[in-house]
Amino acid sequence: MNGSVRVGHVLGVPLRMHWSVPVLIVLLAYGLGHQTLPAWAPGRTSAVYALASAVGAVLLMGSLLLHEAAHAVTARKKGVSVEDVTLWALGGLTKMGRPRTAGVAFWVAVVGPLTSLVIGGVAVGAGIGAHAVIGWGVPAAVLIWLGWANLLLGVFNLLPAAPLDGGRVVQAVIWWRTGDRDRAERAAGRSGQILGAVLIAFGWISFLRGNNGGLWISLIGLFMMIIANAERQRAGVNTALRGVRVDDAMSAPVASGADWLTVGRFIDEVAAHSRHSVMPLLDFEGRPSGAVQLRTLAAVPAEARDTQRVRDVATPLSRCTVAEPGELLSEVLERARPGGGGMPVLVVDHGQLTGIVTMHDVTRLFQLHGLGITTAPPESTRP
Repeated sequence: MNGSVRVGHVLGVPLRMHWSVPVLIVLLAYGLGHQTLPAWAPGRTSAVYALASAVGAVLLMGSLLLHEAAHAVTARKKGVSVEDVTLWALGGLTKMGRPRTAGVAFWVAVVGPLTSLVIGGVAVGAGIGAHAVIGWGVPAAVLIWLGWANLLLGVFNLLPAAPLDGGRVVQAVIWWRTGDRDRAERAAGRSGQILGAVLIAFGWISFLRGNNGGLWISLIGLFMMIIANAERQRAGVNTALRGVRVDDAMSAPVASGADWLTVGRFIDEVAAHSRHSVMPLLDFEGRPSGAVQLRTLAAVPAEARDTQRVRDVATPLSRCTVAEPGELLSEVLERARPGGGGMPVLVVDHGQLTGIVTMHDVTRLFQLHGLGITTAPPESTRP
């Protein structure tokens, strides 16, 4: 998600945080320390309220992490790759591969809200228990607040609109009923756009009536519309690429060069004649060993270009996206997302480089599909 930064790892998965999270935490902590706690447990000092609100904010952050960790753990157990987890205003987004079945998609989606509901129930129960043991006070109030916050988060995330978990649940159900995953993704994205528009309108009307929190609601609605629109576009791309194989999209032949060449020779002999900004490298046996970008070559100081080997500045094959000519392009592009090998895709057949797939190639296929031109031959004619 744009506007997020990497802050660490959770269960071995990169953890990112959107700028909306600290803003939300500050707003909630402020409301807890200046409004909720003084109303629920009056008579304490400002220092007590400030400390309690900070503890409550940290606990809420931990709850968001557990919500997303539940998604990540379930996805991994079901054989779905997980790229990263991003916390944002509505809880979080777990970037992962596409589930293979509707059942897997359903369980991966529903486990997050269920985790929040369980945390909420436990926190409320703990607050009631604290009240019974030590009497009503700040600790019990914080636990009750934390419980209701998680219950609200769980219920809200079950609304049937992407990118909320409820939208993923609806998507899985439609996929199961129709057998068409792309149609299900478009439907979930459309519902997200509608709910986002409703939140924007509701928040704006609320703000005009004097509720400053309405601006936050409108902002959340805007986030939802942007993400839902991106998901609808992705579903459209998947539809356009249905049945298309890698060799239907690849550019061939492609300019490549020996990885033992110096950067200077590679620029003169290969880069100067290539139509692509990324060029594959070949080892002594003629097998692909990696790829190098024009901007990487340009970053090598002029005085070092005649001594430094191009393989020393290139991306090794182990970090590139590699595909066989007969693979489905949609599945390869899943591997080629930024968390994987990225673009371009090196097409290798029996150890030999046969072509390359760039974003330009994919965009061209999508545009041809919009014109009603099908580039892939019928499945019955495939060898």
